[in-house]
Amino acid sequence: MSRVQLALNVDDVDEAVRFYSTLFGVEPAKRKPGYANFVVEQPPLKLVLLENPGQGGSLNHLGVEVESSEQVHGEIARLTDAGLFTDEEIGTTCCFATQDKVWVTGPGGERWEVYTVLADSETFGTSPVADHDTTNDDEAGMCCA
Repeated sequence: MSRVQLALNVDDVDEAVRFYSTLFGVEPAKRKPGYANFVVEQPPLKLVLLENPGQGGSLNHLGVEVESSEQVHGEIARLTDAGLFTDEEIGTTCCFATQDKVWVTGPGGERWEVYTVLADSETFGTSPVADHDTTNDDEAGMCCA
């Protein structure tokens, strides 16, 4: 099953977790300092919260979670054939998970990823989430399993 992912910047991840737990009636599937993600069955949604003080309420990025690396590679081929520039990350560690993914940028500059989770990780990515500031890096913080 595929599901749409919505990654939000939040000022206070603890406050956001309380709100979204109540809103969707589920607890986070993964919780780390400055980070949480929810697997919502109805509506099918992967909600990711990234603590970025001063950026709360803004969109971090969008995505589609798929079941396998084969599906990611299929999307790479499909999007490339359609003439869209893709940024591929195979076997990358991001948002406390190892993933295969492809990125494309929409007409308004919005970033979309199609990804699959290969394994959990104890680290956010190249740096711990506490050191991860997306305010000065267009690519930083754009991952989320």
